[in-house]
Amino acid sequence: MGSFDKMSAEEKRHDQLTTAPKAVESDADPRINVTEKPDGVTRIDWRDDAAVRPGRSDDRKASPSNTAADTDDTK
Repeated sequence: MGSFDKMSAEEKRHDQLTTAPKAVESDADPRINVTEKPDGVTRIDWRDDAAVRPGRSDDRKASPSNTAADTDDTK
């Protein structure tokens, strides 16, 4: 059994996110908050301080080739 097999899930995540040639320590920072309520509901939210977030950034505009009209299969 190798040392990778003995690592916790968090240690494996950190290792994977920081071993690339141009990786920096902040690449392994948490990006989500997971909240589990007593009734069994799990909520996953993007952290406000996450450096990487899903979706379009304010400074990137949708290009004409990325519009919904171009992906409409009914035409």
